[in-house]
Amino acid sequence: MTGRLLEGRYRIGPRIARGGMASVYEATDLRLDRTVAVKIMHPGLGDDDEFAARFVREARSAARLSHPNVVAVYDQGDDHGTVFLAMELVDGITLRDVIRKEAPMPPSRALALLEPVLSALAAAHRAGIIHRDVKPENVLIAADGRVKVADFGLARAVSADTQHTATGGVLIGTVSYLAPELVVDGRADARADVYAAGVVLFELLTGSKPHEGETPIQVAYKHVHEDVPAPSALEPGIPAYVDALVARATARDRGLRPADAGVLLHQLHRVGHALAEGVHDDPELTADLTPLLLSTQLVEAPAPADAPEDAAEYAVTDRTTPIRVLDRRLATPPPGPPERRTPPPKRQRRSRRGLVLLMVALLLVAGAGVGAWWFLDGRYTSTPGVLGMTRSAAEQRLDEAGLDVTWGDKAYSETVPAGRVVATDPEPGSKVLDGGAVTVVLSLGKERYDVPKLEGLTVDQAQDALTETHLAFGTTTEKWSDTVDKGVVIASAPKAGTTLRPDAAVDLVVSKGPKPVTLKDWVGKDADEAMAWAEDKGLDGSIASEEYSDTVDEGDVISMDPPAGTTLHRGDSVSFVVSKGPHLVEVPSVRAQGVDAATETLEALGFHVVTERASGYLGLGYVFSQSPGGGDMVPVGSTITLTLI
Repeated sequence: MTGRLLEGRYRIGPRIARGGMASVYEATDLRLDRTVAVKIMHPGLGDDDEFAARFVREARSAARLSHPNVVAVYDQGDDHGTVFLAMELVDGITLRDVIRKEAPMPPSRALALLEPVLSALAAAHRAGIIHRDVKPENVLIAADGRVKVADFGLARAVSADTQHTATGGVLIGTVSYLAPELVVDGRADARADVYAAGVVLFELLTGSKPHEGETPIQVAYKHVHEDVPAPSALEPGIPAYVDALVARATARDRGLRPADAGVLLHQLHRVGHALAEGVHDDPELTADLTPLLLSTQLVEAPAPADAPEDAAEYAVTDRTTPIRVLDRRLATPPPGPPERRTPPPKRQRRSRRGLVLLMVALLLVAGAGVGAWWFLDGRYTSTPGVLGMTRSAAEQRLDEAGLDVTWGDKAYSETVPAGRVVATDPEPGSKVLDGGAVTVVLSLGKERYDVPKLEGLTVDQAQDALTETHLAFGTTTEKWSDTVDKGVVIASAPKAGTTLRPDAAVDLVVSKGPKPVTLKDWVGKDADEAMAWAEDKGLDGSIASEEYSDTVDEGDVISMDPPAGTTLHRGDSVSFVVSKGPHLVEVPSVRAQGVDAATETLEALGFHVVTERASGYLGLGYVFSQSPGGGDMVPVGSTITLTLI
């Protein structure tokens, strides 16, 4: 795309970012003469007419957002199937860079960074726009400290066609920040953005993500089934009300989260105020922020009309919304008044037939009990614990338990060495049919990838190579190089062959090409020295011509092209005009000639003639001598002195 002109207006420059759905390029708006960022959809997405139409609608919605913390959208277009957005270019770093350098950070610093993000999301939620991909990479921090949220509308356009499901679908966005409802049924509202913002706050406070896993599906599973831990569990000293703020924003039940980013922003201000006043423990604020089901109290309340008369009813109370639950475990019938006893009938002798029937009934009940036990429990055994065992040891243990073994796909593990059991299905202790099969998963060891050789690749090729190797593209540092072409990778940090975790960042050193040369002034100086200097600087020096000069010595430079002070790059041309010295002419001999004839001859050749009388002048008017003499070589226009007798 670099160098292409979109719609006759946007001249595309170097690529500055690449994502799963689009790439971002620096570009020049030729109409308004300003630098912008142009986001270009990948061809596979932009070719879909329905998708492109949704993208246009969402781009228009995003363009209506006018907020100091939102990256402005200037224009949208479609240049022969290339769907693009023209946006504000923010020159700076991302929140991901700040997390790498500063996290874990003090709560006050974390809240200060998150506040403008929530302000931008609140404005979007008021306008009916859901971001759907809130993450540190989409938060830009300009050099002057301004915080901007990017990618409004794009994620929504994609998700219109893509279900966020955990089975058979595709997870759009970064799985570490997906709300549980996005994983389960693909539904999203403003509270999904609130959840992602809460995860970002957790990461700012602790320097790590709340849920880790061997695969993205495992991480998504944890979002659905596990609560985000309290930041203070990783970083002791964080106030309880800050923990409560994170818990409120990341509640798995979206009904317990703030309704939108505006509500969360209000709660953040309350927490920030408490931090500013130096309050370490505020039980009232903590209780206000703690999700309802984590701080419930059971208080006695009147039973509803349809409840049993003997049921004890309790109400779960909270400062916001009470939830009534009926606790039937306490529904024990109270003792009533004693019943009037009647005299027992006289004992009669049971018949043998009745005894037989009783025995049959007891046998039937016992048989049914045994059958039920066998069906529900007796035919099952517990799965033996084989985690951490070698393949042969695990197989032997399961064989001794009378169970068959099936081998599942191997999986990476940070804790279980390669070749040992990392998981079983069913899990250890779970029920399994006698003689049934247990699927055993062996560990591949820690998931690590070697940094590929990136030297000599373009930046785009290097980014693609890192993506294929499950590593992340970090930062780019540009450096002058006389040997590596512009835009080509000189080195990587860490260097090639270094073993890293998945998604670890790799920084690149990229060539800016040869360092520019400022052309020296060589006019009036030796031409050979000028040519040697040009060769040393990698310039293509040449002698354009040689000319006579009455003012510049022979072999010196008369003029140069381009002129002195011009900035050149290696390989550029510079030419010199070199002096041959003055133009010399042979002086003819005019001795013994009459003064008039001699003067005419010399002036015809361009000489200037002066006369003087010889000692003992006779007045004859003939040339007695001349200076310079006949046959001498002198510059054109020289003065010839004639001595007359």
